Amino acid sequence: MPESPDDADFTEAIAAVETQLGTFYRRVRTTWSESAVAVHPSLQPIGYKILSALVQHGTAHAGTLGEQLAVDKSVMSRQVRMLEEFELLTVGSDPNDGRARILTPTSFAVERVTEVRARNRHRLHAVLRDWTPEELRVFSGLLGRFGAVAEAVAPES
Repeated sequence: MPESPDDADFTEAIAAVETQLGTFYRRVRTTWSESAVAVHPSLQPIGYKILSALVQHGTAHAGTLGEQLAVDKSVMSRQVRMLEEFELLTVGSDPNDGRARILTPTSFAVERVTEVRARNRHRLHAVLRDWTPEELRVFSGLLGRFGAVAEAVAPES
């Protein structure tokens, strides 16, 4: 069945979005890598992601944080060990469940992640400096809408 002009236009627009998302994703991964190294020279991007979440929220159960970040248990375990080794977090036991590990960022980690976030925010300001507040609100709204729908749509098997 041939596509109608509207279908072809939609398909072309989706392909353009896919291309831009790929470019955006690569930029985000680069930023995570740069941010990780700025905190500790041997820190991996996923370690930065975990640490950044801890700095934002204070403390968390390792299992819960791993689920929220969609990090495999074995990866989470390795990263927690490394973060502890780098003295970026402390690991304690949950008084209500001795098996559960509670992760807390160290003051050094909070300081470093806060500095890195400030640099990243400065870079974002530079990138978006010429956008109007209305353009920023529309962009933010569209990103939010995309994220909410993407979260709700299960990947096809």
